[in-house]
Amino acid sequence: MNIENLCYTVPMRMIRSSDIGNYLYCRRAWWYRKQGIPSENQVELAAGTQLHERHGRQVIASGLARTLGLILLLAAIVLLVAYCTSQVI
Repeated sequence: MNIENLCYTVPMRMIRSSDIGNYLYCRRAWWYRKQGIPSENQVELAAGTQLHERHGRQVIASGLARTLGLILLLAAIVLLVAYCTSQVI
């Protein structure tokens, strides 16, 4: 078999960035996951998932609060300009 044709005949599994991150973080855990061996710390993993979900909700809520604050600030500036303009005329 010609080496140039090898790339086109053997299907390769897609490598994802999360796979690279998992491998760089812990090679042994990555290997276990690829072998289909379940993790022994399922309780800690579930707690970490819940923590990340809660943090994600807090990030969204703080973004919405910031947007609301900017809208209210803009409305206050518009009202102040309208009030000052009506006093001058």
